[in-house]
Amino acid sequence: MEATYSFYDFNKSIDRISEILNASDSLYEEKDYIPSRDLLTFSNGFYVNCSALFVDIRGSKLLNEKHRKPTLAKIYKTYISEIIAVLRGNQTVHEIFIEGDCVWAIFNTPNKSDVNHLFETAACVSSLIEILNIKYCRKSYSALTVGIGLSYGQSLYIKSGYKGSGINEAVWIGKLVSEAAKICSYGNKTYDDKEMMVSDIFYNNLSDDYKKMLSKNYNRSCYHGKVINLTMNEWVKKNS
Repeated sequence: MEATYSFYDFNKSIDRISEILNASDSLYEEKDYIPSRDLLTFSNGFYVNCSALFVDIRGSKLLNEKHRKPTLAKIYKTYISEIIAVLRGNQTVHEIFIEGDCVWAIFNTPNKSDVNHLFETAACVSSLIEILNIKYCRKSYSALTVGIGLSYGQSLYIKSGYKGSGINEAVWIGKLVSEAAKICSYGNKTYDDKEMMVSDIFYNNLSDDYKKMLSKNYNRSCYHGKVINLTMNEWVKKNS
């Protein structure tokens, strides 16, 4: 978020710290669904059961070394914009974040059907990468290799920033986000690691048919697989 200069008054800083630290613990409620962002204040928060999906590029350093800046810009723009388009195609999406070449999102998944739908979204991400790589190959650009991480659990949902400045953001803290980021980093990391990594709890909430598409990765303590969208894959096969 863009910021402008403002004189720092440490006395006001002390007051803001005290206000947050002295807030009642009862202001932090547990929820099985994601409440509206409008309900967040600088004094409250929610412990929410939800899901996270992470997508991150493997070998981005080599990618940066190989291509000129305009080419890199085109690769990252198409990759990020279309990953976001896929994530927005899931009706349970709540927040999307971009951190370097990592795109991740939080999804409102109170029902098992929502978890299955998110798994389908991850399959679309995988097929999108294959489509992008066909397009890149035609331009003699490097193909992308990514890891995809899926996790379900509880996360602390708070409003963080500088009260009164207009500089604030919703922040997700806790095991859910760290676990999804961690297992995403394992995706396609070695020959024995498949692209999609799924946490145990997320896996347990999948339908039996979707469970069959994954296998246990004992080295990473999660499940993994290469799962694609069949409709998108038809385009891939015709254009490969």
